[in-house]
Amino acid sequence: MARDTAHAGAQDERAKSRKLGMLARLWPFLDPYRALLAAALASLVLTAAVSLVLPLAVRRVVDNFEGPDAALLDQYFLAALGIAGLLALGTALRYALVTRLGERVVADIRKAVFDRVIGLSPVFYEKVMTGEVLSRITTDTTLILSVIGSSISIALRNALLLVGGIGLMIATSWKLTAMVLLIVPAVVVPILVLGRRLRSLSRESQDWIAASSGSASEALLAVQTVQSYTHEAISKAGFASVTEKSFDATRRRIFTRAILTAIVIFLVFTGIVGVLWMGAWDVRAGEMTVGALVQFLIYSVMVAGAVAALSEIFGELQRAAGATERLVELLDAEDAITDPESPETLPEPVRGAVRFEDVSFSYPSRPGIAALDHVDLDVKPGETVAIVGPSGAGKSTLIQLLQRFYDPDEGRVMLDGVPLDRLARREFRRHLALVPQDPVIFAASARDNIRFGRPDADEAEIEAAARAAAAHDFIARLPEGYDTWLGERGVMLSGGQKQRIAIARAILRDAPVLLLDEATSALDAESERAVQAAVDELSRSRTTLIVAHRLATVKKADRIVVMEDGRIVATGGHDALVAEGGLYARLARLQFTDGIAAE
Repeated sequence: MARDTAHAGAQDERAKSRKLGMLARLWPFLDPYRALLAAALASLVLTAAVSLVLPLAVRRVVDNFEGPDAALLDQYFLAALGIAGLLALGTALRYALVTRLGERVVADIRKAVFDRVIGLSPVFYEKVMTGEVLSRITTDTTLILSVIGSSISIALRNALLLVGGIGLMIATSWKLTAMVLLIVPAVVVPILVLGRRLRSLSRESQDWIAASSGSASEALLAVQTVQSYTHEAISKAGFASVTEKSFDATRRRIFTRAILTAIVIFLVFTGIVGVLWMGAWDVRAGEMTVGALVQFLIYSVMVAGAVAALSEIFGELQRAAGATERLVELLDAEDAITDPESPETLPEPVRGAVRFEDVSFSYPSRPGIAALDHVDLDVKPGETVAIVGPSGAGKSTLIQLLQRFYDPDEGRVMLDGVPLDRLARREFRRHLALVPQDPVIFAASARDNIRFGRPDADEAEIEAAARAAAAHDFIARLPEGYDTWLGERGVMLSGGQKQRIAIARAILRDAPVLLLDEATSALDAESERAVQAAVDELSRSRTTLIVAHRLATVKKADRIVVMEDGRIVATGGHDALVAEGGLYARLARLQFTDGIAAE
């Protein structure tokens, strides 16, 4: 219910910006392809012009059915065939050019949106679900493809037919044209009235489709947890509920559009019947020829068809405007973490000195709860510092701030004496290697997963990193060795195997600062000893921050920092902290003494 309320609030908040003018934001993506756009417009004008000429040829043919010159009749038929052939060629050319333009532009939009969202900090993803972002990149861009590759082309063509058709109708019979034009206000009014409602429903439909995608993505990414807790029925019900809301919004949009189409078509063709009726009397009175009436009737059908098509495309354009608005929201999203306009550079070589200077921080989603409270921590180059404490003490938050996923509310985080907010994020992050608590395994081969740490690494370096992380043996036993596809999120690996792949990745990166966030938590005792030996060897030549719950993995650290409630409460070596008493001694007693007693 809260989600529905928030969703409705978002709908109201964005209502004022639902305008077709939003489509103008697509111009920067069209601008690089002006030549292709010009060719598409030229073919469009050609087909419209040929379509308008065709009724003139038909008039000549009809009026010469009983003419004395049979050869002239043949020429008129051949001319009509030539015009039809030109129309077919122009239409095919228009389709090829416009479709290619649409595909090219949408591909550029998708890349631009992805390039934007892949660089947004975690602050953004605290508010927007990943599934919704993916929905915008796929569903919304598909709508835009439909518009650029079809709807706009059809709309422009029909606009030309409408204007040209009315002009030629006036030239054929101003009296009949005046009658046709009386129908126009009756057609425009429902378009304006129902069109506004249609625009609102179109945006609502797209929002619910995105919510549906987000719900499905969340459940599928955690499918094992869903099944383990027999949560399938609840997940199904939740997805069904969001999907039904999406369907309901779509149903109302379809109903509104159907009513609009029915009204427009009825009014237009009522006018055509009236025109044909009046024209038949003019023919009987000798005021116009049969050919002229047929010509006028064809133009009337063209104009009516153009009006009907434009009314239908209007709805498509409104949906595309809504989709464009949603994509523009991503492109224009303000990131809480940005690079400075004139970034400084780190002194070479990077030594890996890390300093937290009077740092206080609360997560944006929990502004009233301090994750860090005036933390001071100075880590010397090459020093191994372990950070321990109960859950929620702020240990992993230090790692997050050191990577500048967030900025502190107070204080500074520095690398080699330079505050991180004065550096380009790409500049300093390449000097960090991370092994997270929940290792990320990509849907790629074992080799590519390790190479993620350093894309230019050769085969020997990849294998050396795997051996150092105690990962080589199990990788060698996989069906295709290092070329084995690991599946989405490494589904075919155990937790310990995933962790060793992640450690190999960090070893390969060979960065001066190593961040281990519960890096050995998923390993068995034998693998942990092997990996610990590799970590000990690796950490000798670089600054290492180890976040750990298991104190056995940090006893050899140069210094142990004990945290509680976002503050540093003790610092020292293992033996000194145990002798000192306090939180660390209590944790050590629970893990070592009680653990031995339990055995």
